[in-house]
Amino acid sequence: MSAEPQFPDGAPSQKPRSTASHLSRLSAMRAVLLLIAAVVFSIALAACGDSADSSSGSLVVYSGRSESLVGPIIEQFAEASGVDVSVKYGGTSELAATLQEEGDNSPADVFFAQDPGGLGSVSDMLTALPEDLMAIVPVWAQSPNRNWVGISGRARVVVYNSENVAQADLPRSLQDLTDAKWKGRIGWAPGNASFQTMVSAMRASWGEDATRQYLTDIQANEPKIYPKNTPIVAAAAAGEVDVGLVNHYYLHRFLQEEGEDYAARNLFLKDGGPGSLVMVAGAGIIEGADNQENAEKFLRFLLSKVAQQYFAGQTFEYPLVDGVTTHRLIPPIDELNGPDVDVADLADVQGTQALLRDLGIIP
Repeated sequence: MSAEPQFPDGAPSQKPRSTASHLSRLSAMRAVLLLIAAVVFSIALAACGDSADSSSGSLVVYSGRSESLVGPIIEQFAEASGVDVSVKYGGTSELAATLQEEGDNSPADVFFAQDPGGLGSVSDMLTALPEDLMAIVPVWAQSPNRNWVGISGRARVVVYNSENVAQADLPRSLQDLTDAKWKGRIGWAPGNASFQTMVSAMRASWGEDATRQYLTDIQANEPKIYPKNTPIVAAAAAGEVDVGLVNHYYLHRFLQEEGEDYAARNLFLKDGGPGSLVMVAGAGIIEGADNQENAEKFLRFLLSKVAQQYFAGQTFEYPLVDGVTTHRLIPPIDELNGPDVDVADLADVQGTQALLRDLGIIP
């Protein structure tokens, strides 16, 4: 395994500040953990009666989650089950558009999406999932019409430069960032699906007018625009910006590779609201898919305790299954003060994009 960090959105990392021996130990440790995971996954599938042989059939996955993030878990499923898995990687919105264009001729069996908005946009193409599968995760992490299920959770946070921003000056809420003292110091990624999901939560909890005013006020503070979350974390560490709006787990992947002297840290907002939204990455099965049985088997595997532990321990996300421990570096999910919004409200990506375009925030 390469000593260079691999990030979910594929952005290059900064040069590691830790020593070569430290990186070597980290790489070795991660390799051992993945080997252990492979063995455990194989045992888990064998216990379910699955056998890894050439007659296990095939599976086509359209993944809006990047290969560096979910590739290892998909590969372990393929190796342990014997299913021949083909994966098409891309942005969630891009793959949703592809599915809509392909229609009934799509080769996809499973759509593994980054957010509820992407899943909601192709809801009419997804089949109803078994009730016992849906019941594995809490109600807030599943489709209200039972056609997709949450796989892991990501919390919105403010990443900040720990050398430039004093603890006393940290914002308590998203609204605090409209203060003129943050002018030129904020980083955001308005074209990113997670950011747009957060804006959908604003619309649902604050209303259209208040959300429009908030975004207008942030624009007045001249935020720096980035394409994705990872560059914002890197910019905060480098002092290019002092605060940024991101998902929590990106920072922890930097810290794992670069060490505790990394200059960026996460802030879980005390006043909560949309700035503490926990979003789910989820998956659904395409209605009429050629490999329905293997598709369901794949979803059950992703919701097994061993697979959920992969997300908790290797990608620093929130597991959604009881009995799986959250990573020690992040607060328990029930301690976050997120907004009281329905998952269906987060699916209105078109309405959010229309608002962002109207304000000139995205093209």
